Amino acid sequence: MRKLIALFMLAGIMYVPVFANAQEASADTAAATQAVETPAASPTVVDDEIVAEEQSFHQVIKDKFIEGDPLYMTPVLLCLIFGLAIALERIVTLNMATTNTKKLLLKVENALASGGIEAAKDVTRNTKGPVASIFTQGLMRYSEGLDMVEKSIISYGSVEMGRLEKGLIWISLFIALAPMLGFFGTVVGMIFAFDTIEAAGDISPSIVAGGIKIALLTTVAGLIAAMILQLFYNYLVSKIDSLVIDMEDSSISLVDILVKHKLTGK
Repeated sequence: MRKLIALFMLAGIMYVPVFANAQEASADTAAATQAVETPAASPTVVDDEIVAEEQSFHQVIKDKFIEGDPLYMTPVLLCLIFGLAIALERIVTLNMATTNTKKLLLKVENALASGGIEAAKDVTRNTKGPVASIFTQGLMRYSEGLDMVEKSIISYGSVEMGRLEKGLIWISLFIALAPMLGFFGTVVGMIFAFDTIEAAGDISPSIVAGGIKIALLTTVAGLIAAMILQLFYNYLVSKIDSLVIDMEDSSISLVDILVKHKLTGK
């Protein structure tokens, strides 16, 4: 019996350190697993990645421009720059040419009723925009009859329409020219690729990759430039159409006001 108790005591003494070591090993393993599952965040690495993402777009554009060969990419870029410059200038000019025609017609009618033709001329001369200029030209011919007023309005309306459309021909030129220059670079790049194949006597991808890359990049650049300029061109055309319709409607209203003024004798 004593031997059995001693045996159990010996087994218990041997089990305690083994159990303690097992618990420590288990705790270390759990800590290591947790460390692997939840790695410490590195603010520096995250910040560097954010900065790299912010700079990647501009760097990619720059790299692709160089890879496409500046000799062929520069003309396309110039078409885009000049086209955008003309488009922005036209947008500013057309927005400044926009006039509240209803308010202007009301002022002209009130001026005619209170001060006659000269007062109406003062109102139109002090108002900016093509509509006011057309009104001024019509009022200047009032003494020659309403027929001359209508002819003057129609003639000067054509002049103002030409001024509104000024510069659109250049934008349309750049829209057509940019893809052409891009396709020119494409043809040159393919010729370069075939020359390389002929010189090497082999059609491996590494040989023709340079020429094909130039061909594709110049094509993409030309198409992107043309699409951007086309959007601006369509906006300008719609803006001009709106102004022309406004001029025509207001001119008819002006003639009606002058007829009413002549009939009433005021």
